[in-house]
Amino acid sequence: MPEIVETPDAESLAEFAARAFLHAAQAAMQNHGRFSVVLSGGSTPQKMYIRLSQPPYLEQVDWNRVFFFWGDERCVPPDHAESNFGAARKALLDVAPIPRANIHRIPGELAPELSAGLYEQDLRDFFGGQDPPHLDLILLGLGEDGHTASLFPGSPALHEVEHWTAAVMHADGPPPLVPRVTLTLPVLNAAHEIIFLVSGENKASILARVVSLPSPPGDIYPAQLVRPVSGRVTWLADRAALAVWKKTPAEGNLE
Repeated sequence: MPEIVETPDAESLAEFAARAFLHAAQAAMQNHGRFSVVLSGGSTPQKMYIRLSQPPYLEQVDWNRVFFFWGDERCVPPDHAESNFGAARKALLDVAPIPRANIHRIPGELAPELSAGLYEQDLRDFFGGQDPPHLDLILLGLGEDGHTASLFPGSPALHEVEHWTAAVMHADGPPPLVPRVTLTLPVLNAAHEIIFLVSGENKASILARVVSLPSPPGDIYPAQLVRPVSGRVTWLADRAALAVWKKTPAEGNLE
């Protein structure tokens, strides 16, 4: 059974996630001098990014040593309303004193295969001889079909074991129906820490299935394939998202 932390609502979830970000950053910097984090798209992490851009977190994080990556991106320009990078830029990256060189975005304005190749090369240049890279923290979401990042049910990208990134031709399923670039499972499962951020009653049914079904079940959801080799996974969910899950775990505390 994965570790599940319940918060009362979406606002308290964002606050808990911001504290988790701070703790992970401080630990990584103390351990090896820098903090590599993978951001997620969606409305739930946006609340967290806004908190990080404000006191007390704005002053507590050593932004010069934080390096930003993305779990996936829609193939749209960076100023497009559907851009994961664009959303994070407005909420955090343009507010906090982050060196531009520390931001490693996926070039979503390019063709999917080219974008995936350039992003993988960027990752390989940054992490040097690590294969796969050992990212300090990866933030992920959960789709109503069980997808995470842009790893969708039945996608060939689920079987990628050599490349760190994959182009995804997203023609059906949850919108927007545009091609995407995603990190692959070998990269996700090499992370030191992964936090799933799940909020809202519309996620309650799929969350209960993902965390409760045997592993692996007959029809596995992509999110269930996120099982770090030596890292840890936490499902951070608000009360509405956990409504269908029968057990009631104690609320987490990072004090």
